[in-house]
Amino acid sequence: MTPFIRLHPNDDVLIARAQLVGGAVVDGVTLRGLVPPGHKVATRAIATGEPVRRYNQIIGFASKPIEAGEHVHTHNLWMGPEGGAFERDYAFGADVKPEPVRQQATFMGIKRADGRVATRNYIGVLSSVNCSATAARAIADHFSRQTNPAALADYPHIDGVVALTHGTGCGMDTEGLGMHILERTLAGYATHANFWGVIVVGLGCEANQINAWLAHSSLREGETLRVFNIQDTGGTRKTVERGIALVKEMLPQANRVRREPCSAEHITIGLQCGGSDGYSGISANPALGAAVDLLVAHGGTAILSETPEIYGAEHLLTRRAVKREVGEKLVSRIKWWEHYTKVNEGEMNNNPSPGNKAGGLTTILEKSLGAVAKGGTTNLQAVYEYAEPVTAHGFVYMDTPGYDPVSATGQVAGGANMICFTTGRGSAYGCAPSPSLKLATNSALWQRQEEDMDINCGEVIDGTSSVQEMGERIFRLVLATASGEASKSEKHGYGQNEFVPWQVGAVM
Repeated sequence: MTPFIRLHPNDDVLIARAQLVGGAVVDGVTLRGLVPPGHKVATRAIATGEPVRRYNQIIGFASKPIEAGEHVHTHNLWMGPEGGAFERDYAFGADVKPEPVRQQATFMGIKRADGRVATRNYIGVLSSVNCSATAARAIADHFSRQTNPAALADYPHIDGVVALTHGTGCGMDTEGLGMHILERTLAGYATHANFWGVIVVGLGCEANQINAWLAHSSLREGETLRVFNIQDTGGTRKTVERGIALVKEMLPQANRVRREPCSAEHITIGLQCGGSDGYSGISANPALGAAVDLLVAHGGTAILSETPEIYGAEHLLTRRAVKREVGEKLVSRIKWWEHYTKVNEGEMNNNPSPGNKAGGLTTILEKSLGAVAKGGTTNLQAVYEYAEPVTAHGFVYMDTPGYDPVSATGQVAGGANMICFTTGRGSAYGCAPSPSLKLATNSALWQRQEEDMDINCGEVIDGTSSVQEMGERIFRLVLATASGEASKSEKHGYGQNEFVPWQVGAVM
């Protein structure tokens, strides 16, 4: 096995499998100093201003002359004078291909009355505003299997009672974009297949009025959706008592569910990457992409997101758009983000994070080109705005920020009943009510943080597994987890604190 990885014959860089030292010769080039694992080394001399390629795509421009064998990173590579906004060939639909031959697989799912299929069976307690978050958590805490195991002892078919609270809901324009996003997000969770029932707790005087939210979301109270306010109920203690009583009313019905064989077409995965490194685009992301191709062939759905982290790679997705308007909608969201970051005095290259850079990633262009590999190779069927209900089957896109909890919250609101999360630096994350699988990009991470990781994609880097073989393993793990097998993050109790709706607009 070579000490380096060449991803494409036209690339200007190699990727170090392990730490490389000065004087060593790799691919006929003598190294000019230390190159850490996952980092890049130049294969040729590159003049100032020249583009630098990885994956046969531009990842940045030389900020000063780079010698062959030199470490390529933040000290000599940047986004260029246009900040990465150079012209890209969107070639709408150019790579659209025939739909894959339909395959059949099943998992043990939970069929709901409306025909949807759940992977978990929770009861949820949502807050309409930050002011009711403490009461909502107190209601859910009463049913904690850790602190009050007797509360759910007679209900083994209920996965738990979880409080999903947030820090917004007031101090915002009641007709603005931020409110529309919050309403969509709460509606998506209130009706999510993985919840048998939900209660929503408000304060009473907040901007996000519960009755207005119900009307705007075409929802109404019923057996599986109950709402009330602290001010109307008579204070915190009475609110907590009422909430506990309402959950107790739901428990017997919720416990009647049973798992049964269901088609894999009912699985919708939200695709995430966090704490990425130089291996993410080589191992875990393409392996997850291979699993996505399998899921799509079985009729399922995968949602790619994190718009700031596909910046510079969006042209690879527009080429797969089944219709020109699908590709144009994606480009319009990119343009929105360019404007949004500019008016907030930021830039699209605020990413990679310090941890990403320590792991070998230099620019957002490089990170994005690896990130889109999570989406596999099938056609792009649709593009959605944040927290919109996902109705298409196959590979789709949802516009979200790159911040993982915010992004995954939008995906789950859109209907994702599972999350697959790749990480190279290490991540601690879960996502109630949808189980989250974490995929390590390298074996060192797996050995260091195995209690948090569900599968080691570092075997691709080690040469002991191919991308396709790893994709098959991920797909089988998805089926097992959808059938009720607990993920590592679920065993640790993650999921309630990671509900983070996207907050857009001025806080007033």
